[in-house]
Amino acid sequence: MSDPALLDAGARPGRLAATTAGLRRRPLLGFALGAVAIALLLGALEGWRELGQATINGIVAGNYFALGAVGLTLIFGVLRLVNFAHGEFLTFGAYMLVAGNALGLPLLASAVFGVLATAALGLLLEVGLWRPVRRKRVGELQLLLLALGLAFFMRNAIAFVAGPEDRRAGANVTAGVHVGDLRIGRTELIVTLVGICAIVAVAVVLRSTSLGRQTRALADSIQLAETTGIDTDRIVLITWATSGGLAGLAGILYALPAGTVQPNLGFGLILSIFAAVVVGGIGNAYGALAGGLLIGLAQEWSTLVIDPAMKVAVGFAVLIATLLVRPQGLFGRARGVEG
Repeated sequence: MSDPALLDAGARPGRLAATTAGLRRRPLLGFALGAVAIALLLGALEGWRELGQATINGIVAGNYFALGAVGLTLIFGVLRLVNFAHGEFLTFGAYMLVAGNALGLPLLASAVFGVLATAALGLLLEVGLWRPVRRKRVGELQLLLLALGLAFFMRNAIAFVAGPEDRRAGANVTAGVHVGDLRIGRTELIVTLVGICAIVAVAVVLRSTSLGRQTRALADSIQLAETTGIDTDRIVLITWATSGGLAGLAGILYALPAGTVQPNLGFGLILSIFAAVVVGGIGNAYGALAGGLLIGLAQEWSTLVIDPAMKVAVGFAVLIATLLVRPQGLFGRARGVEG
């Protein structure tokens, strides 16, 4: 008769392999378990109040990253275009907020103006640049170089027009809300709630509306979408407007709690946004949301143990670790914008 201990020892690797496979099939569960384990460790070592404050800061930062990441991944999911100028969209939206303030508009109206202006910029670039280039059937390398060139052009054009100095965003950055020993700025709380509402709205549209289904169809195959009667040019325009609007909103929501708009605003955020896109799964809008939150929490939690100046490096460390375990990203689809 076989020894039960040997049978049990032989079964354990099977259980471990099954557990690992299960976590890979359920990346959100694995992400949640890992985040909880790290949070418990940090809380025990550094203090629960410090962990709570860093978590609030991480959710606020993840909100900016997620908004920017969703806009970036929508363009890639539909057009297979890596829009390196996306960071400049964030900067443009923030400066349009400043322009609205200069015109005498209320702060809310200035923010709406900034979002609409950035959406219009996306439409203008699609009609005047990207659509003519696509019709010439240029290669992927040329598209990447064009996107890089556009990023440098926009960055310098914004700096030339706006000047090198910081501009006031016009929000109250001193008032705060206290929950026990924890604090969040009142403006931070408002912009976080606005960002969450925008994220939920995008998720609902993608999942539950005809527009969302058509967008996902284009992400799977533009040629097949055309054969089914979908107006692909219209969907591409809507995608660019949505991407631009989300980028503008992310830039505005980042600038308001800071109180100022800086010329390098977009450049400072785009690296973390790209990390969020890759971690969540390139071309997956729902993955971009999770990736943004993960990068935000990882960066802010890291400040408990390392120099805050290293936050961006921590985001890329998370990216590398994710790709080693799950190369396609948390949500496992390199193609498409559906979760």
